Amino acid sequence: MVFAAFTLILNETLLGVALPELMESLDVTASTAQWLTSSFMLTLAVVTPTAGYVLARWSPRTVFVAAMAVFTAGTVLAASAPSFAPLLAGRVLQASGTAVMIPLLMTTILRLIPPSRRGQMMGYVGLSISAAPALGPTVSGMILQFASWRWLFILVIPIALVTVAVGARFAPREIHTSVGHLDVLSMVLSTLGFGALVLGLSSLGGETALPVHPALLLVAGALGVTWFVVRQRVLAQRERAFLDLRTFRSRAYTLTVVLTGITLASLLGVAVVLPLFTVVTLGMTPLATGLMLLPGALVMGAMGPFIGKLSDRLGARPLVLPGSIIFVVAMGIMTTFGPGTAMWTIVVAHVLMSVGIATMNTPMLNFGLGSLRHELYSHGSAALTTFQQVAGAAATAGFVTLMTIEVRYAFVTAAVISLASVGVALRLPRSSR
Repeated sequence: MVFAAFTLILNETLLGVALPELMESLDVTASTAQWLTSSFMLTLAVVTPTAGYVLARWSPRTVFVAAMAVFTAGTVLAASAPSFAPLLAGRVLQASGTAVMIPLLMTTILRLIPPSRRGQMMGYVGLSISAAPALGPTVSGMILQFASWRWLFILVIPIALVTVAVGARFAPREIHTSVGHLDVLSMVLSTLGFGALVLGLSSLGGETALPVHPALLLVAGALGVTWFVVRQRVLAQRERAFLDLRTFRSRAYTLTVVLTGITLASLLGVAVVLPLFTVVTLGMTPLATGLMLLPGALVMGAMGPFIGKLSDRLGARPLVLPGSIIFVVAMGIMTTFGPGTAMWTIVVAHVLMSVGIATMNTPMLNFGLGSLRHELYSHGSAALTTFQQVAGAAATAGFVTLMTIEVRYAFVTAAVISLASVGVALRLPRSSR
């Protein structure tokens, strides 16, 4: 499941370095090409809220195979796309499979792994949701140096097929779950609310062919999400919630949602903006950009299980607080980026950002999700992932828009947002095992 999740999330940022080539190949503008990234997050935000119901209703093996099959179909469609529209449709299918896989991985670990070892296993989850997006530009740059953008998808197809076969054989067939409750109105409100919210955020400040102004979408999305939340509270009183939001009664869980939202927003925003900055502003090749970002991705991946094991012993605060400070320092260095920035400065800043995120996310996932009652595991994982994607969509759209005005504005905004991570860290209890 970790390998599958890593493969699926890798695709979220795989096209960042390829956007200039895609713009030329498919004859689209930068704001249009951005939808290949934004649509991924839009679909995640729409589909993920249903994961709480899906995971409570069907076995991990059934959900795993279905998610990988949908992702594989989307990859095949994207690889063979003759124009922008089929490519966009392929990305939507890829994201639909990914939306269920992440909550599935988190929920399965919570159900199978004893609390004394859960932090170490959550390190592998952190490897998937943090290191995979960071590694996307590197993998993309290496492939684009020798082949066209289509090979970004072609090379994934055999990996996905093997993963489906292995998952069908070894994924857990039965795990004691709670009863899922299907509510049609909740599904409609979730789709319209989160969909309009992410769509509006992704459209802010850029050229868009949408017939509706982004501000109206944001208002409609906010109203839809508010109605969705109110309905879940009413349904929860009868133990029939579609997405049980009683998870937010846990202070540890709420802090985890906020902090991981901040880090993922910064990570995804930088993953899109930094390659555009190095290729367009500094004139670097996609391969050089990918290699430059490789050390940070490797550090983040290697640190996940190690930090997770430490969190089993020390708790969250002793790791999250220094991690948040390192994260802020990294974002501060990025505010100095400009046309004359040296490559080593970018590498140092990216490595520091990776160290900070790895040191924060894994302990927080263990601390926050582990604080929930057993029957809320699937709902907590789904709500957490949904919030992360909404934050990621906002960050990506906002950073790209700011970059069109002035490169430094995007990095300054990221630095200001990163300060909130220190505030969250300081609110953690001293004993947070």
